[in-house]
Amino acid sequence: MQSSGHRFRDVEHHPLLAENDSYDSSSSEADVADRVWFIRDGCGMVCAVMTWLLVVYADFVVTFVMLLPSKDFWYSLVNGVLFNCLAVLALSSHLRTMLTDPGAVPKGNATKEYMESLQLKPGEVIYKCPKCCSIKPERAHHCSICKRCIRKMDHHCPWVNNCVGERNQRFFVLFTMYIALISAHALILCGFQFFSCVRGQWTECSDFSPPVTVILLIFLCLEGFLFLTFTAVMFGTQIHSICNDETEIERLKSEKPTWERRLRWEGMKSVFGGQPSLLWINPFAGFRIKRLILRAKKGGPEFSV
Repeated sequence: MQSSGHRFRDVEHHPLLAENDSYDSSSSEADVADRVWFIRDGCGMVCAVMTWLLVVYADFVVTFVMLLPSKDFWYSLVNGVLFNCLAVLALSSHLRTMLTDPGAVPKGNATKEYMESLQLKPGEVIYKCPKCCSIKPERAHHCSICKRCIRKMDHHCPWVNNCVGERNQRFFVLFTMYIALISAHALILCGFQFFSCVRGQWTECSDFSPPVTVILLIFLCLEGFLFLTFTAVMFGTQIHSICNDETEIERLKSEKPTWERRLRWEGMKSVFGGQPSLLWINPFAGFRIKRLILRAKKGGPEFSV
């Protein structure tokens, strides 16, 4: 397909357009931030619900099986507050990852009118995704589950029912970090609980019967070990990718960088925003509940696929 002044090609990657270029003149940054993004994928929704249920199960065992029956008030208070705060941060990060637009390119924007509005130089090549008929920005890849091209797409994660991309990678990193922390905390508490119960011959170490207590603790240990292993590896992989300014897809495809790499701290600052601060580990940073409520009352756009 050709038009006057530029060439138009159907390809899957390596676009000429810069990633900071605008692709939808009718949408501002504020509008994009206000949109509610949700992927209607059966597998992803089941995995997301399972994630919440497993965290709630861990919180139940830690609170009602290990801490509340303990005779040490300060031990129960400190560990209870710490574990529940980490759990809230983990689930909040999960929600922000799942409900944040990962950097989707508008569908069907590869129209003749839009081509003319770009005011491209004669002979300049732009690239179109043949699957969603959108102009592909640099480093964007098409997701078959989201059915969209995603800017700086790292991978599609069913546990958060969303792609991990340019706009929500920070929340995904926080999610893996907090899940790893509560998993490690739960395993440590399980170790102390087993030691306490064995030393006290399983008398008054829990409000539940010894068999039920053992089963609950064993399941929590298995869950904690599996989640700690998975999320710790994923957290390390994400930090490594950010510091090298390279997504997982780019690494697997061995794509040669056509962009100026942001290495180490520059890459971290580009993802987490600004200089290092406590805001980096705060999943609520940038969340505007009043604006979201106003958008809901006005019938704001819902980004669902």
